[in-house]
Amino acid sequence: MNGNNITEEKALEERAKFIGAFNGTMIDIWKEKIVDMDIIDTGSLLDSVAALPVRADGRFSEVVLVQCFLEYGLWQDYGTGREVWRGNPGDIGRDKVRERRRWFSTKYYSSVMNLRDFMADSMGREFVGIVADAFNDQRLKKSTEFYKNHSL
Repeated sequence: MNGNNITEEKALEERAKFIGAFNGTMIDIWKEKIVDMDIIDTGSLLDSVAALPVRADGRFSEVVLVQCFLEYGLWQDYGTGREVWRGNPGDIGRDKVRERRRWFSTKYYSSVMNLRDFMADSMGREFVGIVADAFNDQRLKKSTEFYKNHSL
């Protein structure tokens, strides 16, 4: 088998490891951003950031990743908050005091795209390995020899 191809077992191990690391890295990035941007009043948002257990189909070709944090974190990311109440008519005549603090969404999108690219590469290399193994299989060679010797 060519060095770019990977076995099914190696592919599953590689994907499980990458997905676990992805989950942990996202949590670390978010916590670091919350601290760097000083989005800490009570510490509730910082303490709420967590990765829930990964659900996978056993082959890690379908994976459900869930990270959670308090809803307040989204309002910080969007730059909305106290000076604008729910159900307001739009422009309420006050200066907007709240600044957008992009702790969540900036790196999340690029990280998800990296995960997508990794999964595509890993599954592609596994597929190439499977096909290469099939063509190298002795049974395949014998069956093609049989048809060469016994034309239909």
